[in-house]
Amino acid sequence: MTKLIVITGVSRGLGLAMTEKFIELGHTVVGCARSSEAVEKLQQKYSAPHHFTCLDVTNDDRVKAWATEIMAKKEPPDLLINNAALVNHPAPLWLVSSEEFSQLVDINIKGTTNVIRHFVPAMIARKNGIIVNFSSGWGRSTSPEFAPYCASKWAIEGLTRALAQELPAGMAAVPLNPGIIHTDMLEICFGEDAASYTSVKAWVQKAVPFLLKLKPSDNGMPLTVPG
Repeated sequence: MTKLIVITGVSRGLGLAMTEKFIELGHTVVGCARSSEAVEKLQQKYSAPHHFTCLDVTNDDRVKAWATEIMAKKEPPDLLINNAALVNHPAPLWLVSSEEFSQLVDINIKGTTNVIRHFVPAMIARKNGIIVNFSSGWGRSTSPEFAPYCASKWAIEGLTRALAQELPAGMAAVPLNPGIIHTDMLEICFGEDAASYTSVKAWVQKAVPFLLKLKPSDNGMPLTVPG
């Protein structure tokens, strides 16, 4: 059965890999990213019914307009994936600027909430759909010099598990640890050592089937993509 999948942060890394794999498997993807260049490339590569929008998830009004536009033309999503996030540059917490900390919180926590606010009511009305909020191993453990990122992903764990308690039967909200994957973000964290971790290409082969198999009984479960 073809699913309608909404994904944030589709310009690169895991978001782009998931987009391409879901489409390859015959599903419809609606995505957003801040990079207009990346969105244009995706629009050229994948025509309707797929749809890509240049959007900053921290802008609640823009997210509302995007969700309204999408759901005027399509059904509510079967799978909503909040993937857009950033990591702070490594530093002790007291040396992270207020601006950097605020931007991280705005994207990682508020951005996720904005998307939920404008897509989930239609999913609830239908009593159907899975919400996946990307967490991290650092949403369940900690690391020095990444306190802001850890805080944001611990927040995603709590936010998602509380949301799970608010959903009707037939739906699920899942905080998902994708694992440790060699992305640009991991290079910020681990430098050259990032290359020794799982490639995005290998990760997506396991992650996408795993995501497609999520079901209502997974509601509120902190899950991890199999290694």
